[in-house]
Amino acid sequence: MLRREDPYLKIGETNDRSKKGESEYVWALRDINFEVEQGEVLGIIGKNGAGKSTLLKILSRVTSPTTGSIKAQGRIASLLEVGTGFHPELTGRENIYMNGSIMGMTRKEIDRKLDEIVDFAGVERYLDTPVKRYSSGMTVRLGFAIAAHLDPEILVVDEVLAVGDAEFQKKAIGKMQDVSRGEGRTVLFVSHQLNSIRALCNKCILMINGFIDCYEDTECALMKYLNQHDVLLSNIWENSSDIFNYEEFSPLKMYSVNSEIEKSSMFTNDRKIGICVEGNVLKKHHGFNIGFAIYNSKGDLIFWSLNTDIEPPKAINVDIGYNKIVMWIKPHFLNEGDYRVELITSIHHAEWLCKPEKNSPIIFFTIKGGLSDSPYWQETRPGIMAPINIFQKL
Repeated sequence: MLRREDPYLKIGETNDRSKKGESEYVWALRDINFEVEQGEVLGIIGKNGAGKSTLLKILSRVTSPTTGSIKAQGRIASLLEVGTGFHPELTGRENIYMNGSIMGMTRKEIDRKLDEIVDFAGVERYLDTPVKRYSSGMTVRLGFAIAAHLDPEILVVDEVLAVGDAEFQKKAIGKMQDVSRGEGRTVLFVSHQLNSIRALCNKCILMINGFIDCYEDTECALMKYLNQHDVLLSNIWENSSDIFNYEEFSPLKMYSVNSEIEKSSMFTNDRKIGICVEGNVLKKHHGFNIGFAIYNSKGDLIFWSLNTDIEPPKAINVDIGYNKIVMWIKPHFLNEGDYRVELITSIHHAEWLCKPEKNSPIIFFTIKGGLSDSPYWQETRPGIMAPINIFQKL
């Protein structure tokens, strides 16, 4: 009403859904400030209610901010919720043309993209069926295909990909990689599937209660998210998607074990730690190797180790079919802290050193107590590593 104060400009409480508030108003977002460069893939992670979807709605101009402003160069295509931007009474074909028109494309431009969109979505049989008859998975398939193929400079994708099946998720992640790396477009991606974030994103924003807690390298942001939110740092990985099947090797399981080869995620540094992988070798190649890369909680690579590090006959050979391999980390080698393990499966080339895959399987383990055997040093030793008995009198 006229001359009434705008209630949404009142100071509100922090957006903490776990506590009962005193105020009538809550800031869904507060003090948000960041920039995204062209061609960058930015992940946005955080608990439910942290403000991720609200942020994407504001960036997509679905919702206006109470204060502040957004500056974007280029067309933005958004996929925020199942059915966003669709008219349920219109057919799939009609919705494609409607969305393209909204984005400023001519009919001829949409005509050229139509077959590609339909093929990617896999809904050709139902293209002339009203969208209200589609399942949620079919709706997401078509929505993503439209958003990704109508040449937006900025692609904004919320958690909707979780609705699709494994085959579609793999296609969608591959498409987002293509549009960012190959075509130089910008992608903003919200997901609770951390492996998808790792496979796709260059940088990551971690949101807590409507604030940006950190904006940095993806691995560092993921580790902070796992640590700060008491998310289980899983020491067991099992292959549930063919995203992790490689040409030479199909991994089945990866996990950490103690000296008795019992699965565990918590260790002390005065005992050896084992990293196991089980899987099937599909092709024999003289340069094929399996190994692990170990990172600390800051994302620093501590070391990697491969089954081909030493010459035969001491080297561990892998054979066609099922294999189970363990790598042992010696006692007093790593210090207290949280660690991430990535599986390496690669081929040695003379001109190229193997490295972990971008979307390789990961597990976590924790070491409590970086102690030594010295009676003079009873506290946790400083540094990333904690070796002992390395002195010799010459």
